[in-house]
Amino acid sequence: MKARAFSYARPSTIEEALDAFASAGDDASYIAGGQSLVPALALRLQAPSLLIDLAHIPSLRGVELKDGWLRIGALTRHCEALADPLIARHAPLFSAAAPFVAHPAIRNKGTLGGSLALADPASEFPAMALAMGAELEIVGPRGARRVPADDYFVDLFQTAIEPGELLVAIHVPAVAERHRWAFDELARRRGDYALVGGGILAEMTGDRVDHIRIVFFSVGSTPVRARQAEAALTGRSLIPAAVADAQATIDADLAPPDDEQVPAAMRLHLARVLLGRLLGRIAEPA
Repeated sequence: MKARAFSYARPSTIEEALDAFASAGDDASYIAGGQSLVPALALRLQAPSLLIDLAHIPSLRGVELKDGWLRIGALTRHCEALADPLIARHAPLFSAAAPFVAHPAIRNKGTLGGSLALADPASEFPAMALAMGAELEIVGPRGARRVPADDYFVDLFQTAIEPGELLVAIHVPAVAERHRWAFDELARRRGDYALVGGGILAEMTGDRVDHIRIVFFSVGSTPVRARQAEAALTGRSLIPAAVADAQATIDADLAPPDDEQVPAAMRLHLARVLLGRLLGRIAEPA
């Protein structure tokens, strides 16, 4: 199939992009890297009358550390998340996840903002934004707002972004010396969607967990925080008994879909295995 005929706009500012969307009567789509939108257009899963190209808006680019937060422009590409020293230092789960995202050709074009706006529940970057407690900067006709990642993911491919609004940046609390983190995923082949993936950001005093965020992906309609596992570990050292207690909560924390390819019971088992692996890495001396 081919995409339906559409008009094309190339704004140079966020305001021009919002105006273009409004002029189309909401029958428009924003495009950045296009790694998800272009296939959807070809299959006519999306058929906007206007395509708004964001690639030429300078304010959507750049990485900046300010007041304890790392601001990452929405047009930051996956390959930049892998290579940027500020992201590696202050938002390390993005850097840790980047090599697992699809393949180099896709990482060279795909953007962090596009991944978070699409919110594929099997995608690495949305889950790691949740694990790091990020806030998403959204701009629309009524102005700008920042939405915590805990409130951003609504349902399958649904986020807090309203029609006409635009995700412009990701704000990540900069990690400190007391933080430890780990990322991994289990997939049939490198570059495939994960059967189960996860990331952890923990604040430690010595070997004691003061605060921890554990997030899984490919286990539901959105990235999922394992809150009972977090509670089982808070205030404790990561000894085998504590890890086992956290693993025992997985059935209560996660409710993965059941399908012919990967039964729910298999995803739960893999999640327990993955949690043990990640906590083992967190427990290692810094």
